[in-house]
Amino acid sequence: MKKLLLLFGILALILFISFSEKGQVIKQVATTYVSTPDYINEEGNTIRKRIDVPEGFVRSKYSPGSFQHYLQNYALKPFGAKVINYDGNEYWYQAGHVGVLEIPVPDNGLQQCADALMRIRAEYLWNNNRKDEIGFNFTSGHYCSWKKYSEGYRPRIHGNKVDFNKIANANASEENLYNYLNLVYTYAGTLSLYHELPKITSINELEVGDMLVYPGSPGHIVMIVDLAIHENGEKLFILAQGNTPAQSVHVIKNPNDTSLSPWYSLETNTTLVIPTYHFNETKFIRFKGL
Repeated sequence: MKKLLLLFGILALILFISFSEKGQVIKQVATTYVSTPDYINEEGNTIRKRIDVPEGFVRSKYSPGSFQHYLQNYALKPFGAKVINYDGNEYWYQAGHVGVLEIPVPDNGLQQCADALMRIRAEYLWNNNRKDEIGFNFTSGHYCSWKKYSEGYRPRIHGNKVDFNKIANANASEENLYNYLNLVYTYAGTLSLYHELPKITSINELEVGDMLVYPGSPGHIVMIVDLAIHENGEKLFILAQGNTPAQSVHVIKNPNDTSLSPWYSLETNTTLVIPTYHFNETKFIRFKGL
């Protein structure tokens, strides 16, 4: 009876919710509680193994060693794993995801939405002997590279002015990489990524590894982590996100089309609602040297 009442309450919320941005998010959150995605393999322990492809579509294949291949084969926690906040507590909303990535959440609270994606990119470059390519712009526009940081250079920040001075001993260890990333998390975000990175203006050009971003303070960003293509050229996408507060990176459901979920059909320059967020305009960016 309690479950039935809860169901009626959620359905009532869906029926009577306003059509404001906030209302659309609440509506889609409610939808995720009463929908079960069809394309899920609960035994799958990576993104590509967890999510099946709809009939008529073929999953895109990428070369081993590529960023796209890295993301498609990213390890997931067992099905049903919870999204956990940086403080060790469960996130209040557990109905919006179909997988949790095996990526730790530091207890300092810094690794929020953009930060989590920068970490994934940095770890990919690190693990593929491309360490000198690790680097991100601060919101001020100043480039902060891992190479200079590992040599002992640190930023001195005065408002929007930044200069780098050698004040620390050289340390190229993996442990120090995460000290560097904590610095990046503090001074970079959705706004800096948007201004730094190339823009993708056509759906036909979108690939795994590209990101949908609202640049702001706060803003939000999600990453394409899988892609399937129909013989007629139609593309479907899987999205993953970190969030605020800092929490587990997770693969999200599609509350807009529960028959297709967790796959998304995307368009440029339109609105999109995902669990807990409303994009006023869909803008896409891509890491350099992907």
